[in-house]
Amino acid sequence: MAADHRLPQLQMMRAALSVVVLPLQHLVNLPVSAGEWLAEAVTARRTLQEDNASLRAQHLLLKVQLQKLSALESENIRLRELLDSSQRLLGQGDRVVVAELLAVDHNPYRHTILLNKGSRHGAFVGQPLLDANGVMGQILYVGPFSSTAVLITDPSQAIPVQVNRTGLRTVAFGTGTLNRLELPYITNDADVREGDLLITSGLGGRFPPDYPVAVVTRFERDASQPFARVWATPTAHLDRSREVLLVWHTRGEAEREMAEQAAQPGAPRPGS
Repeated sequence: MAADHRLPQLQMMRAALSVVVLPLQHLVNLPVSAGEWLAEAVTARRTLQEDNASLRAQHLLLKVQLQKLSALESENIRLRELLDSSQRLLGQGDRVVVAELLAVDHNPYRHTILLNKGSRHGAFVGQPLLDANGVMGQILYVGPFSSTAVLITDPSQAIPVQVNRTGLRTVAFGTGTLNRLELPYITNDADVREGDLLITSGLGGRFPPDYPVAVVTRFERDASQPFARVWATPTAHLDRSREVLLVWHTRGEAEREMAEQAAQPGAPRPGS
């Protein structure tokens, strides 16, 4: 130690040896350093994979929520249109309830739909239903919590209408096609034009008056026949509406209650 302290040559030799030994030290430490680097790289890669999977799941969840919000926005728009139409179309004292479609009959020869309102909600057979654009049909069968309605385009249906421009009264029949009604009892010389709006006439007591029904799309005069060939397109969106309005017409409801009272045993006859 004294020699090492007094002789500078030994210090130079030690410095030279440290230079020679340094690569050996790095070589000896290489497995440890490589192991630490590999462990860190694996950990970082696993962390990135987990973060990536979490972000993908969040992205998918946000997309689903966005789709739900879009559906809710569309539903809100439809409900606003229904409420606006109820204020625009309904008579004073009439009341409505919004019903949703539960199912659609896939039979091409039957145009019926299932609604989520029944007798517990006040629905009754023959009750008119509308969408935001016009008459859709009437209730055919009523259960406690649901009801079946038939559309105006069903082949079994006929609805009294009148031409809004002239007041001409006639009957529109369902053809089995969702975008077509037929008016078979219009004479060749009748004042009917393409584009005329057909509204309910109120005759028959089933549909209240002045509700939009259809627009005349074709008028063909046939000299060999007493009646012209007339077709109309319903104003209601029969194949797109998800919500409908069930209508309680004040006058019609009163007439129905009087008929039910008159049908009861022992009920006094009018004028007695």
